[in-house]
Amino acid sequence: MRVVEITKPGGPEVLVPSTRAIPVPRHGEVVIKLAYAGVNRPDALQRAGLYDPPKGASDLPGLEGAGEVVALGPGVADVALGDRVCALLPGGGYAEYVVTAAAHCLPVPKGLTLKQAACLPETFFTVWTNVFQRGRLRTGERFLVHGGSSGIGTTAIQLAHAYGARVFATAGSDAKCAQCLKLGAEQAINYRTEDFVTVLQKAGGANLILDMVGGAYLARNLDALADEGRLVQIAFLQGPRVDVNFTQVMTRRLTVTGSTLRPQSTLAKARIAEDLRRHVWPLLEAGRVAPVMDSEFPLMDAAKAHARMESSDHIGKIVLKVG
Repeated sequence: MRVVEITKPGGPEVLVPSTRAIPVPRHGEVVIKLAYAGVNRPDALQRAGLYDPPKGASDLPGLEGAGEVVALGPGVADVALGDRVCALLPGGGYAEYVVTAAAHCLPVPKGLTLKQAACLPETFFTVWTNVFQRGRLRTGERFLVHGGSSGIGTTAIQLAHAYGARVFATAGSDAKCAQCLKLGAEQAINYRTEDFVTVLQKAGGANLILDMVGGAYLARNLDALADEGRLVQIAFLQGPRVDVNFTQVMTRRLTVTGSTLRPQSTLAKARIAEDLRRHVWPLLEAGRVAPVMDSEFPLMDAAKAHARMESSDHIGKIVLKVG
């Protein structure tokens, strides 16, 4: 099968086409013939040598995709040969065939294409677990998401809006802010010209913030929170180390937490998948929520897809056409 390998840690140019044997499913696993694979920030971190795959996972990048189930491992009962699915992957998505846990597969939502479905797992698993499970977002609360025009951001805006939250988002241009408003944000903040702390404080403070920037944003996020607010950290684009005075965490009873998706257990991810099937898939099938698409590249042009993502010019998801 055709694949794209990481030849050594580095920039997009280290992504090189190659060939490998088609994977064989183990107990509880399926093999999917991919039509499309999503491109995500963790892929770039892995390419740069900063995010190792879990033990036993493929060393190929690619954490989500959509296609047809073509092989079943022992013990698989809820997925059948020929099913059209999208799936969260432990790795290996930059390939024509990929193996993953059957419990991490979800049916392609009615009305969506395989291309759209390939954009769902990584972002929807991440947003659901961090905003609604860990972050405990409730109807009427003020929710701030940084990077509102990213795949995570566009997903978080739509889901939070669908569940009745007041949504605020930051983005780096007026065009990106306009997209955030279109998706359901009450206010979009151009971080190049506005201070999100001032905006949120005037609104009463954020009850929940979802952040993937880190660095200097950590202290500013604490300032932007309402009393008893929650900050959920899911990435550190500006670095994981920062000096912060935690006095206000104690005096204003703030909560600082975070998570990463990839290292979680097979069972934990299966539980997230089941929650998505029950609570989010109906929203997708009703058209109340939809993936925001930026661009498509052939699998063999994965390096160009990474360059596009790292330029930060994109709005929404970037996909690789595999099949």
